[in-house]
Amino acid sequence: MNTPRAVPRASPGAAAAAPAWRTVLGVFKLRIGVLIMLTALAGIAATPNGTLAAWQVVLVACAVLVSSAAAGAFNQLVEADSDRRMARTRTRAFASGALRPGPRWHGLIAALLAVAVAATWAATNGLAALFLAAGALTYAVVYTLLLKRRTSWNIVIGGAAGSFAVLTGAAAADPSLSPQALALALTLLLWTPPHFWSLAIACHDDYAAAGIPMLPVVVGIPRAARIVHGHACAMVAASMLPLLPWTGGSAGAAYAIGAIAGGAWLLLRTQALALEPKRPRAMAAFFASMVQLSLLIVGVAVDAALR
Repeated sequence: MNTPRAVPRASPGAAAAAPAWRTVLGVFKLRIGVLIMLTALAGIAATPNGTLAAWQVVLVACAVLVSSAAAGAFNQLVEADSDRRMARTRTRAFASGALRPGPRWHGLIAALLAVAVAATWAATNGLAALFLAAGALTYAVVYTLLLKRRTSWNIVIGGAAGSFAVLTGAAAADPSLSPQALALALTLLLWTPPHFWSLAIACHDDYAAAGIPMLPVVVGIPRAARIVHGHACAMVAASMLPLLPWTGGSAGAAYAIGAIAGGAWLLLRTQALALEPKRPRAMAAFFASMVQLSLLIVGVAVDAALR
């Protein structure tokens, strides 16, 4: 692993020039949070016998978004120093100096998570609340504090945070957890590594400069590209499980179309990356993973609407 080189504190000029509300909202990683919220809604939709009222669905979605925002803010708070070493992240609010870390931020983050968990418990059940808390703590504590700077397995284990969002929605709808919801949670667990490793290949120099042992930094870009393709194959296979008899064959035609089309596109992009491990190929694989997940979520939602 490369030794981290000293990088001057980023100038707060660009970040400070943005409206204050945008600077604050950027801390919470809301774009990622919306995606995680959608996976929780997919968990609800993937539960055939769910009995949630509309207000409960809205509350669970908001709770997942808030808990994700709390975990995202904690991640930026803790990683301000390493964020300054990376071109992709040095303009983040804490890294640039646009916002100052302090006890108030820790208190706000803890309060947001506590409110989200308590609301989920009160409106649905304890299992859904447990999964919600587990997802946020996996990202904030297990991934950010314990694994990210220590092992290239960081995102493999930390990827469980996305699976917990699916399980939160599914458990809120039915604590017994349907086979399709469990298969979707497994798919999310396997989705995160190839998605993030593709980005890590594209940003290899940034991670090397920050001394973060992402897979491409540890094993090299060519081998990492091959591993991305292998993991993508496993994830696409997992996404087909809801179509099989042992899951009750509960997924419908919309999900089948999304899983097959999205999976094929992703495998084409990751295979191209394995054959030519360059930044453009890595970014193409990264965006293909977003397309694939989006098609799965849309498929689940359409099938649920047609049931």
